[in-house]
Amino acid sequence: MIAAFLALSAAAANALASVLQRKAARTAPAAHTFRLSLFADLLRDPGWLGGIAALIAAFALQAAALSMAGLTLVQPVLSAELPITMILLAAVAPCGLRGVPWTGVGLLTAGLVGLLVAASPRAGVREPGTWSWIVACAICVGGVALLVVAALVARGAVRGVLFGVASSVSFALTAALMKEVTELFGDGLAATVASWELYGMAAAGLGALFLLQNALQSGSLVAVQPALTVTDPVASILLGIGLFGERVRTGPWVAVEVLGVLLIALGSIGLSRSPVLQRHHGVTTKP
Repeated sequence: MIAAFLALSAAAANALASVLQRKAARTAPAAHTFRLSLFADLLRDPGWLGGIAALIAAFALQAAALSMAGLTLVQPVLSAELPITMILLAAVAPCGLRGVPWTGVGLLTAGLVGLLVAASPRAGVREPGTWSWIVACAICVGGVALLVVAALVARGAVRGVLFGVASSVSFALTAALMKEVTELFGDGLAATVASWELYGMAAAGLGALFLLQNALQSGSLVAVQPALTVTDPVASILLGIGLFGERVRTGPWVAVEVLGVLLIALGSIGLSRSPVLQRHHGVTTKP
Protein backbone atom coordinates (compact mmCIF):
# COMPACT_ATOMS: atom_id res chain seq x y z
CA MET A 1 0.00 0.00 0.00
CA ILE A 2 2.86 2.39 0.78
CA ALA A 3 4.45 1.62 -2.60
CA ALA A 4 1.12 2.23 -4.36
CA PHE A 5 0.68 5.54 -2.51
CA LEU A 6 4.20 6.64 -3.46
CA ALA A 7 3.56 5.66 -7.09
CA LEU A 8 0.30 7.62 -7.08
CA SER A 9 2.14 10.63 -5.64
CA ALA A 10 4.73 10.27 -8.40
CA ALA A 11 1.88 10.26 -10.93
CA ALA A 12 0.56 13.52 -9.44
CA ALA A 13 4.01 15.12 -9.65
CA ASN A 14 4.35 13.90 -13.23
CA ALA A 15 0.94 15.43 -14.00
CA LEU A 16 2.09 18.80 -12.69
CA ALA A 17 5.27 18.50 -14.76
CA SER A 18 3.19 17.65 -17.84
CA VAL A 19 0.98 20.70 -17.37
CA LEU A 20 4.00 22.99 -17.08
CA GLN A 21 6.08 21.37 -19.83
CA ARG A 22 3.43 20.81 -22.50
CA LYS A 23 2.87 24.52 -23.13
CA ALA A 24 6.62 25.16 -23.34
CA ALA A 25 7.15 22.27 -25.76
CA ARG A 26 4.37 23.46 -28.07
CA THR A 27 5.73 27.01 -28.26
CA ALA A 28 9.18 25.86 -29.40
CA PRO A 29 9.98 26.38 -33.10
CA ALA A 30 8.90 23.43 -35.25
CA ALA A 31 12.24 23.59 -37.08
CA HIS A 32 14.02 22.52 -33.87
CA THR A 33 12.35 19.09 -33.71
CA PHE A 34 14.88 16.38 -32.75
CA ARG A 35 17.68 18.90 -32.34
CA LEU A 36 19.54 19.90 -29.20
CA SER A 37 18.43 23.47 -29.91
CA LEU A 38 14.98 22.33 -28.70
CA PHE A 39 16.41 22.05 -25.18
CA ALA A 40 18.05 25.49 -25.56
CA ASP A 41 14.62 26.97 -26.28
CA LEU A 42 13.01 25.17 -23.35
CA LEU A 43 15.72 26.13 -20.85
CA ARG A 44 14.73 29.77 -21.31
CA ASP A 45 11.14 29.06 -20.29
CA PRO A 46 10.44 29.34 -16.51
CA GLY A 47 7.40 27.12 -16.83
CA TRP A 48 9.47 24.33 -18.35
CA LEU A 49 12.04 24.66 -15.54
CA GLY A 50 9.22 24.39 -13.00
CA GLY A 51 8.12 21.25 -14.81
CA ILE A 52 11.63 19.85 -14.45
CA ALA A 53 11.48 20.46 -10.67
CA ALA A 54 8.19 18.54 -10.50
CA LEU A 55 9.72 15.82 -12.64
CA ILE A 56 12.63 15.47 -10.18
CA ALA A 57 10.15 15.09 -7.32
CA ALA A 58 8.29 12.45 -9.32
CA PHE A 59 11.60 10.67 -9.98
CA ALA A 60 12.38 10.50 -6.24
CA LEU A 61 8.88 9.24 -5.39
CA GLN A 62 9.03 6.64 -8.14
CA ALA A 63 12.43 5.43 -6.92
CA ALA A 64 11.06 5.10 -3.38
CA ALA A 65 8.10 3.08 -4.69
CA LEU A 66 10.35 0.81 -6.77
CA SER A 67 12.51 0.12 -3.72
CA MET A 68 9.42 -1.43 -2.09
CA ALA A 69 7.59 -3.07 -5.02
CA GLY A 70 8.09 -4.30 -8.57
CA LEU A 71 7.70 -2.71 -11.98
CA THR A 72 4.48 -4.65 -12.54
CA LEU A 73 2.79 -2.69 -9.72
CA VAL A 74 4.47 0.71 -9.74
CA GLN A 75 4.50 1.51 -13.46
CA PRO A 76 0.80 0.83 -14.17
CA VAL A 77 -0.16 3.07 -11.21
CA LEU A 78 1.74 5.88 -12.91
CA SER A 79 -0.93 5.78 -15.65
CA ALA A 80 -3.05 7.78 -13.21
CA GLU A 81 -0.99 10.77 -14.35
CA LEU A 82 -3.38 11.52 -17.23
CA PRO A 83 -6.64 11.91 -15.27
CA ILE A 84 -4.77 13.90 -12.62
CA THR A 85 -3.40 16.14 -15.38
CA MET A 86 -6.92 16.62 -16.71
CA ILE A 87 -8.26 17.56 -13.28
CA LEU A 88 -5.39 20.03 -12.70
CA LEU A 89 -6.05 21.72 -16.03
CA ALA A 90 -9.79 21.91 -15.48
CA ALA A 91 -9.35 23.29 -11.95
CA VAL A 92 -7.59 26.40 -13.29
CA ALA A 93 -9.81 26.77 -16.37
CA PRO A 94 -12.90 29.04 -16.37
CA CYS A 95 -15.26 26.05 -16.55
CA GLY A 96 -13.70 24.47 -13.45
CA LEU A 97 -14.12 20.78 -12.70
CA ARG A 98 -17.29 20.76 -14.81
CA GLY A 99 -14.95 20.63 -17.81
CA VAL A 100 -13.47 17.29 -16.76
CA PRO A 101 -14.61 14.46 -19.08
CA TRP A 102 -15.52 12.17 -16.19
CA THR A 103 -16.40 9.30 -18.53
CA GLY A 104 -12.78 9.21 -19.71
CA VAL A 105 -11.53 9.46 -16.14
CA GLY A 106 -13.83 6.58 -15.15
CA LEU A 107 -12.78 4.37 -18.06
CA LEU A 108 -9.07 4.89 -17.43
CA THR A 109 -9.44 4.37 -13.69
CA ALA A 110 -11.55 1.24 -14.16
CA GLY A 111 -9.01 -0.11 -16.65
CA LEU A 112 -6.12 0.55 -14.28
CA VAL A 113 -7.87 -1.04 -11.29
CA GLY A 114 -9.01 -3.98 -13.42
CA LEU A 115 -5.48 -4.52 -14.78
CA LEU A 116 -3.92 -4.50 -11.33
CA VAL A 117 -6.58 -6.73 -9.74
CA ALA A 118 -6.44 -9.23 -12.61
CA ALA A 119 -2.64 -9.26 -12.82
CA SER A 120 -2.17 -9.38 -9.02
CA PRO A 121 1.52 -8.43 -9.46
CA ARG A 122 3.97 -10.13 -7.15
CA ALA A 123 7.56 -9.27 -6.30
CA GLY A 124 10.47 -10.58 -8.32
CA VAL A 125 12.17 -13.85 -7.45
CA ARG A 126 15.57 -13.26 -9.02
CA GLU A 127 18.32 -10.70 -9.55
CA PRO A 128 19.00 -9.99 -13.24
CA GLY A 129 22.43 -11.09 -14.44
CA THR A 130 24.73 -9.41 -16.94
CA TRP A 131 23.34 -11.25 -19.95
CA SER A 132 19.79 -10.48 -18.94
CA TRP A 133 20.63 -6.78 -18.89
CA ILE A 134 22.46 -6.99 -22.22
CA VAL A 135 19.46 -8.64 -23.89
CA ALA A 136 16.92 -6.26 -22.30
CA CYS A 137 18.93 -3.14 -23.16
CA ALA A 138 19.59 -4.36 -26.72
CA ILE A 139 15.89 -4.98 -27.32
CA CYS A 140 14.82 -1.63 -25.85
CA VAL A 141 17.55 0.46 -27.48
CA GLY A 142 17.14 -1.30 -30.82
CA GLY A 143 13.37 -0.87 -30.72
CA VAL A 144 13.67 2.81 -29.81
CA ALA A 145 16.18 3.38 -32.62
CA LEU A 146 13.81 1.82 -35.17
CA LEU A 147 10.90 3.91 -33.87
CA VAL A 148 12.95 7.11 -34.06
CA VAL A 149 14.05 6.39 -37.64
CA ALA A 150 10.44 5.71 -38.60
CA ALA A 151 9.32 8.91 -36.81
CA LEU A 152 11.83 11.04 -38.68
CA VAL A 153 10.48 9.69 -41.97
CA ALA A 154 6.82 10.07 -40.95
CA ARG A 155 4.80 13.27 -40.70
CA GLY A 156 1.96 14.63 -38.60
CA ALA A 157 0.19 12.50 -36.02
CA VAL A 158 2.09 9.33 -36.95
CA ARG A 159 5.39 11.01 -36.11
CA GLY A 160 4.05 12.03 -32.70
CA VAL A 161 2.79 8.51 -31.96
CA LEU A 162 6.13 6.92 -32.91
CA PHE A 163 8.07 9.39 -30.76
CA GLY A 164 5.58 8.75 -27.95
CA VAL A 165 6.03 4.97 -28.06
CA ALA A 166 9.82 5.40 -28.20
CA SER A 167 9.67 7.73 -25.21
CA SER A 168 7.53 5.29 -23.20
CA VAL A 169 9.84 2.35 -23.91
CA SER A 170 12.77 4.52 -22.78
CA PHE A 171 10.93 5.46 -19.59
CA ALA A 172 10.21 1.76 -18.92
CA LEU A 173 13.91 0.92 -19.31
CA THR A 174 14.74 3.87 -17.04
CA ALA A 175 12.39 2.46 -14.39
CA ALA A 176 13.98 -0.99 -14.63
CA LEU A 177 17.46 0.50 -14.16
CA MET A 178 16.13 2.70 -11.35
CA LYS A 179 14.87 -0.37 -9.51
CA GLU A 180 18.30 -1.97 -9.82
CA VAL A 181 19.99 1.20 -8.54
CA THR A 182 17.72 1.25 -5.47
CA GLU A 183 18.90 -2.29 -4.72
CA LEU A 184 22.52 -1.15 -5.00
CA PHE A 185 22.00 1.46 -2.28
CA GLY A 186 22.27 -1.38 0.23
CA ASP A 187 25.89 -1.91 -0.84
CA GLY A 188 26.82 1.70 -0.05
CA LEU A 189 27.22 4.94 -1.94
CA ALA A 190 30.60 4.00 -3.44
CA ALA A 191 29.20 0.83 -5.01
CA THR A 192 26.22 2.74 -6.36
CA VAL A 193 28.33 5.49 -7.91
CA ALA A 194 30.65 2.89 -9.46
CA SER A 195 27.78 0.93 -11.04
CA TRP A 196 26.98 1.15 -14.74
CA GLU A 197 23.28 0.97 -13.94
CA LEU A 198 23.33 4.46 -12.42
CA TYR A 199 24.73 6.03 -15.58
CA GLY A 200 22.57 3.86 -17.81
CA MET A 201 19.52 5.08 -15.89
CA ALA A 202 20.59 8.71 -16.37
CA ALA A 203 21.20 8.20 -20.10
CA ALA A 204 17.90 6.38 -20.63
CA GLY A 205 16.01 9.01 -18.63
CA LEU A 206 17.48 11.92 -20.57
CA GLY A 207 16.79 10.14 -23.84
CA ALA A 208 13.20 9.47 -22.77
CA LEU A 209 12.73 13.12 -21.80
CA PHE A 210 14.12 14.29 -25.14
CA LEU A 211 11.83 11.93 -27.06
CA LEU A 212 8.86 13.04 -24.95
CA GLN A 213 9.39 16.70 -25.86
CA ASN A 214 9.51 15.74 -29.54
CA ALA A 215 6.34 13.66 -29.20
CA LEU A 216 4.47 16.56 -27.58
CA GLN A 217 5.72 18.97 -30.22
CA SER A 218 5.16 16.76 -33.26
CA GLY A 219 1.74 15.21 -33.03
CA SER A 220 -1.89 15.70 -32.15
CA LEU A 221 -2.57 15.10 -28.47
CA VAL A 222 -5.42 12.71 -29.36
CA ALA A 223 -2.91 10.53 -31.19
CA VAL A 224 0.10 10.93 -28.87
CA GLN A 225 -1.47 10.60 -25.41
CA PRO A 226 -2.81 7.02 -25.72
CA ALA A 227 0.60 5.89 -26.97
CA LEU A 228 2.25 7.49 -23.93
CA THR A 229 -0.30 6.14 -21.46
CA VAL A 230 -0.46 2.52 -22.64
CA THR A 231 3.07 1.70 -23.79
CA ASP A 232 4.91 2.46 -20.54
CA PRO A 233 2.98 0.05 -18.26
CA VAL A 234 2.96 -2.72 -20.89
CA ALA A 235 6.71 -2.40 -21.53
CA SER A 236 7.39 -2.16 -17.79
CA ILE A 237 5.39 -5.32 -17.04
CA LEU A 238 7.37 -7.20 -19.69
CA LEU A 239 10.68 -5.92 -18.28
CA GLY A 240 9.60 -6.77 -14.73
CA ILE A 241 8.78 -10.33 -15.73
CA GLY A 242 11.81 -10.81 -17.97
CA LEU A 243 14.46 -9.18 -15.77
CA PHE A 244 13.34 -9.59 -12.17
CA GLY A 245 11.12 -12.64 -12.40
CA GLU A 246 8.07 -10.69 -11.25
CA ARG A 247 4.85 -12.63 -11.57
CA VAL A 248 1.39 -11.80 -12.86
CA ARG A 249 -1.61 -14.06 -13.14
CA THR A 250 -2.06 -15.88 -16.45
CA GLY A 251 -4.74 -18.17 -17.82
CA PRO A 252 -8.27 -16.70 -17.98
CA TRP A 253 -7.01 -13.60 -16.14
CA VAL A 254 -5.13 -12.52 -19.28
CA ALA A 255 -8.45 -11.63 -20.94
CA VAL A 256 -9.28 -9.30 -18.03
CA GLU A 257 -5.79 -7.79 -18.18
CA VAL A 258 -6.14 -7.10 -21.91
CA LEU A 259 -9.56 -5.57 -21.25
CA GLY A 260 -7.96 -3.35 -18.61
CA VAL A 261 -5.36 -2.13 -21.10
CA LEU A 262 -8.10 -1.44 -23.67
CA LEU A 263 -10.09 0.57 -21.12
CA ILE A 264 -6.96 2.56 -20.28
CA ALA A 265 -6.52 3.30 -23.99
CA LEU A 266 -10.18 4.29 -24.43
CA GLY A 267 -10.09 6.49 -21.35
CA SER A 268 -6.89 8.10 -22.59
CA ILE A 269 -8.48 8.84 -25.96
CA GLY A 270 -11.53 10.31 -24.27
CA LEU A 271 -9.43 12.54 -22.03
CA SER A 272 -7.20 13.70 -24.87
CA ARG A 273 -10.31 14.82 -26.79
CA SER A 274 -11.32 17.12 -23.95
CA PRO A 275 -11.55 20.78 -25.03
CA VAL A 276 -9.68 21.79 -21.87
CA LEU A 277 -6.74 19.52 -22.67
CA GLN A 278 -6.88 20.43 -26.35
CA ARG A 279 -6.70 24.16 -25.58
CA HIS A 280 -3.74 23.60 -23.29
CA HIS A 281 -1.95 21.49 -25.87
CA GLY A 282 -2.91 23.50 -28.91
CA VAL A 283 -0.71 26.55 -28.31
CA THR A 284 0.34 28.09 -31.60
CA THR A 285 3.88 27.14 -32.53
CA LYS A 286 6.37 29.74 -33.62
CA PRO A 287 7.16 29.91 -37.34
